[in-house]
Amino acid sequence: MFRKFFTLFGTLGILVGGVALIMLMGQMRPKPEREEPDIAPPTVFYTTAETRSVTLDVTAQGEVRPRTDISLTAQVSGRVVSIADNFVNGGAFDNGDMLIRIEDADYRAAAAGAKARVAQAEEALRREEAEGALARRDYEDLGREDDPTELALRIPQLAQARANFEAAKAEHTAALLNLERTRIRAPFAGRVRERIAGVGQFVSPGAQLGRIFSTDVAEIRLPLTDSDLTKLGLPIAFVATEETPGPPVVLTAFVAGEQHEWTGRIARADGSIDAATRQVFVVAVVDDPYGAGADDDMPLIMGLFVDATIRGKPFHNAIVLPRSALYGRDTVYVIADDAMLDQRTVRIVSTDRDTITISGGVNAGERVVTSPLRGADDGDFVTPVDQTTLSSPEGFETVSVTTSNAAANTGE
Repeated sequence: MFRKFFTLFGTLGILVGGVALIMLMGQMRPKPEREEPDIAPPTVFYTTAETRSVTLDVTAQGEVRPRTDISLTAQVSGRVVSIADNFVNGGAFDNGDMLIRIEDADYRAAAAGAKARVAQAEEALRREEAEGALARRDYEDLGREDDPTELALRIPQLAQARANFEAAKAEHTAALLNLERTRIRAPFAGRVRERIAGVGQFVSPGAQLGRIFSTDVAEIRLPLTDSDLTKLGLPIAFVATEETPGPPVVLTAFVAGEQHEWTGRIARADGSIDAATRQVFVVAVVDDPYGAGADDDMPLIMGLFVDATIRGKPFHNAIVLPRSALYGRDTVYVIADDAMLDQRTVRIVSTDRDTITISGGVNAGERVVTSPLRGADDGDFVTPVDQTTLSSPEGFETVSVTTSNAAANTGE
């Protein structure tokens, strides 16, 4: 019994003594000195800014429409007796061509009657003039000193005769005008959109005979954003003149499976912003779209939906940077000579999926950050690495800038 007791307490004593010894040795061991680790500045990639001449083209889409599209109506009543062969859907005509003729027998008779009344009124006027002169001579022969009355000199009768003569001439002119209106002529060169009247149909004044449109000029309304106007250098309410012509426009479309191209110009811009789209519409025009303005034998037909590329103004000191250099809406970071970050606000004139084009905020030769900063900010030091020393995607160094609404062509 005592033997077991001493064995247990002996074992516990050994264990306690061992632990105490280990703790004593740990306290006697020298403590290591604490050193702050050196944190290296983050590594960032950069590209060197270079100025170049950039021309930003703006792209848009629109429908070809005629400048003049009217309904052809009758001005007199009567039966249609003839229709020109070219007055059919799609038919072409020149200015002054007779398209429709209305029966004119009644109007010829009315013109003849009006002409007779002119002759009668003229005869009455001449007679009244002679009688007035005779009355004045008779009054002078009487030797009376007082002035004669207007009635004695037949002045009112002469005025009435003159008025009747003028009225007869006006009636004759109106009769001839109505007679001329029985021949409905084209007011301009153009084409027939739709023919409505036919031979034998009786029409009344204001009756619609057909729809025609002019072919001297084709117009295309193109929606542009405020940024697009900046690229083109166009103000709102722009109107082209000889001193300030509008920028050229190239129109393209697929017709019958082939791509065709037409050349035009910007003629004017709306004087207000569209309330629904917040855009401004400009009007491109193509002269003689069915003749000299056609693409070989393919005219610029009305109703065609076309793609338009508008030539923009050149930016002579623009800088093209990778899209990755842009932080937020208009911020880039420049690496100073001492490797410190400098935040800059830039003026962006164009953006696309891969590049941005700026015209201010960065100088040529400065190093612009093109990689994520990973915690670094304005005023922090970084380790710059030239991006050109790395393998960049093929075609990165390009001078062509294209956006969803703009395509850029550049040249040194």
